Amino acid sequence: MTRQGRALAIIGAGAVLLGSMAVAFAWGGYRVNFTPSYPLGLWQIETLDRPVAVGDRVFICPPAGSAVDLARERLYLPRGLCPARTAPLIKTVVALAGQSIRVENQVIIDDVPLAASTVHAQDAEGRPMTPWSGGIVPTGELFLHSDFVGSYDSRYFGPLPAAGIVGLAREILTFAP
Repeated sequence: MTRQGRALAIIGAGAVLLGSMAVAFAWGGYRVNFTPSYPLGLWQIETLDRPVAVGDRVFICPPAGSAVDLARERLYLPRGLCPARTAPLIKTVVALAGQSIRVENQVIIDDVPLAASTVHAQDAEGRPMTPWSGGIVPTGELFLHSDFVGSYDSRYFGPLPAAGIVGLAREILTFAP
């Protein structure tokens, strides 16, 4: 075998190995997070076998619509296997159906300011950001948040359907940015 043939065989074997690992990770409920909203690295989707609660960190598929279109256009969300063709978000549930949300210079839930929830007029690249108008979280929906200053979360797109929850998000091997 020539040197070029050996190199191609090694590259091909590497591609097969990486593809096999990706399939094994997906079947095992593992995901690699490349976004700065939560630590970079390997996460696992755990079954949520109880009602969702405030404080739960979840994987959730956002529904198709203008918020997802904007997120994909601006590369806030990678492509993935959710129905809207994005990867699931990792977010923390901060409010449930029936809770009152005001979005001002920060998020206020039932008259209590939410820590690390500053609302920005522009994203990191200077593009305009429109905050959600606020209101009562509708039945069957959740208000989601990340402490990361540049997170694209419910501050901007509003509550998401709880039916989109894939499971709880558990860190396996992560690295602080």
